[in-house]
Amino acid sequence: MNPFHLAGIIPVSGQPLDFETPWPDALMPLAPNYLAVERCVAECAYAGCETIWIVCNDDIQPLIKHRLGDYASDPVWVYRYFDKYEREQQKTIPIYYVPISAHDRGQRDSLSWSALHGMYTADYVSRMMSRWLKPNMFYVSFPYGVYRVSFLREHRKVISTGDPFYLVDKNQTVADGKYLGFTISWKEARRIRKRIWEESTLKNDKESGKRLPIEERFSARFNTVQETFHDITKERANYEPAPEYYPIDSWENYTEYAFLLGRDIRRPSNKILKSRNFKGIG
Repeated sequence: MNPFHLAGIIPVSGQPLDFETPWPDALMPLAPNYLAVERCVAECAYAGCETIWIVCNDDIQPLIKHRLGDYASDPVWVYRYFDKYEREQQKTIPIYYVPISAHDRGQRDSLSWSALHGMYTADYVSRMMSRWLKPNMFYVSFPYGVYRVSFLREHRKVISTGDPFYLVDKNQTVADGKYLGFTISWKEARRIRKRIWEESTLKNDKESGKRLPIEERFSARFNTVQETFHDITKERANYEPAPEYYPIDSWENYTEYAFLLGRDIRRPSNKILKSRNFKGIG
């Protein structure tokens, strides 16, 4: 058993995009039978995550869970055809669904805050069960950035360390507003979470003492990824270019992706990604 616990965080709840579809934006198709949130699950699986935490509200959680199920399979252990008991050698990656807190809705429920809330929940729940289950690092995968994810298998040893790991596109990372995967420690996430909390709970103007307008009082609700993670640590960080990165955070970017890369993206094998549920006890 690997003593290093890498927890995958997939933020789904946040500001709506301009797609205006009757389903959540994270369920936009990338290829036939392949959705944006499924790409995130595959990314976490290839990166070597032991658990995956999807942050989504209660109203869309049943739909996402119906599509993804309770677990995914580790790609490293899938194609071991020469093992005597191949099925028994499979490694499952449990998927947990985390709702945004009621007191955060309408105040801090941005995409980046969803990622921070997922880290908080994963740390708290795991620590309450056992201190040995506490995540050592978090790997964040955004549904609004598309790139090939299978290459992450080669970098598992670098990802599962105490040093930060950032995917890069044109010398830019998540700190520059790119929807690229990265790792972060709970100590670093807690510092950013505290800063966002203090900014979003400011009730009055310090100079005049007057109450701030509602749009300024809860400004963290509209925080971009760059505004939240612009000050993440870069000391001893490892960088790896993301192959063929395309953002899909608007209809214009989505159509550009579909035209330039959509034909080449394929859904991973059902052995890795398929809606399956754990059997009940008894």
